[in-house]
Amino acid sequence: MNSIKKYFVDLFKGVISLVKGMSVTGHYFVHPGEIITEQYPNNRNTLKMFDRFKGEVIMVHNENNEHHCTGCGICAMNCPNGSIEVISKTIEVDGKKKKVIDKHIYHHGMCTFCGLCIKTCPQHALAFAPTFENSVYDRSRLNKILNHPGSSLIKEKEA
Repeated sequence: MNSIKKYFVDLFKGVISLVKGMSVTGHYFVHPGEIITEQYPNNRNTLKMFDRFKGEVIMVHNENNEHHCTGCGICAMNCPNGSIEVISKTIEVDGKKKKVIDKHIYHHGMCTFCGLCIKTCPQHALAFAPTFENSVYDRSRLNKILNHPGSSLIKEKEA
């Protein structure tokens, strides 16, 4: 007797669950303006990513093409996958030899977006960009040089 009662109770709960689900579906069918699903790629130009989105790693430059990276290599040392490579060179400024970055290479194909490079950078020179369309046919195009051509270290950080 208990098994028949349990059967009808479960059947009733199933019908209630079905009615709840259909009411949600019916609500959004009647109110299409409340749908929050992004219609990608139709809204590609207006799509705005949320603040915590992790796109690709970039080096932040100001309007004068200056950055905060000193070429210390802490980001490369903390990257578990070796997706960051810092190539530095020595230049002579006012008779003193000084180490500056030549290329800050980011291997996007190797990155797991753990964010350790960004968290450990003492100069806060790296950040995540809100870019997300990174598919390419040639894997070598995933290797990017983060410092812009002709960029230099911000003067306030040199002292």
